Amino acid sequence: MEVEDPNLVKIEHDHVSNVYSTDLPGVDGTSDFAWNLDTFKKNFDIRIHYLTDRSANFDLINIDTSIANAFRRIMIAEVPCVAVENIYIFNNTSVIQDEVLAQRIGLIPLKVDPDALSWIDNTVDEKDRFTDENTIVLTLDVSCTRNPHPPKNVTDPKVLYKNSSVYARDLKFEPQGKQIEKFKDNPIAPCDPDILIAKLRPGQEISLRAHCILGIGSDHAKFSPVATASYRLLPVIKILKPIVLDEAKKFQKCFPSGVIGIDSKGEAYVKDPRKDTVSREVLRHDEFKDKVKLGRNRQYFIFNIESTDAMPPEEIFFKSVRILKTKAEYLRNCPVS
Repeated sequence: MEVEDPNLVKIEHDHVSNVYSTDLPGVDGTSDFAWNLDTFKKNFDIRIHYLTDRSANFDLINIDTSIANAFRRIMIAEVPCVAVENIYIFNNTSVIQDEVLAQRIGLIPLKVDPDALSWIDNTVDEKDRFTDENTIVLTLDVSCTRNPHPPKNVTDPKVLYKNSSVYARDLKFEPQGKQIEKFKDNPIAPCDPDILIAKLRPGQEISLRAHCILGIGSDHAKFSPVATASYRLLPVIKILKPIVLDEAKKFQKCFPSGVIGIDSKGEAYVKDPRKDTVSREVLRHDEFKDKVKLGRNRQYFIFNIESTDAMPPEEIFFKSVRILKTKAEYLRNCPVS
């Protein structure tokens, strides 16, 4: 008799079962209930599938949902990042209201090393609160004028006018104090220079200063270093009986491309379960109901991280690990009240 895998979320044609995790992470019914660090190190694994400047896809294997979800939530809400906090508008004659303009600028991700700044001390008097140690200043001074010699029969505003569109690249870093030396190798700039801020016409202008500080995503989404940070459980496809010839081709079409392969003998096999979307299409066909079993591995997490480019995705993940470690150490050392 086959022993049921306690970490398998069972997927039937009309319901899902065994969805709850155990109260003892990492422990199944075949072992004792003692958690062992050496055993965890032996079983735990990370597999990186791709890593670019802005995105990462990797697997965390043999880890509990509570830990994996903690990493995800920390990446979204607790990894520090730099964003615009205060905007001082001196002149804005565009059609965009001041508050909307400020909101658009505030959401522009900035390429700034958060470790280069210190946190704002809100206990200090406001006039002494912002310094070159904790604040970065950006300026925006753009005015639209007519092109004195435009080509004939041209209606494109970018040709007819100068500075008809204001982009994120028009935000200029204004070093304060020791910041010239501190940021000489990594100048401050928007992550995406082509973000459109506003459109102008001759006679209109925008003049402002923006103060950028450290923050976390739980305070405001503009401080979150990720566009998305998500995971899904690894799909499990078990073929119980041989599926061959024409039936194998039909079986293959029930899954996304690349999930099921057909060998030289014409028999279907599981090629890459990571590509499966678990649509349960195969369970709609009576001839396959007794030949395949679907599920998800509760301890196999497929992570996908998309950075705003404020920092590399691997750095975001490593920082989430350090933050969780700090929380655990604080809890362990916290005196019982």
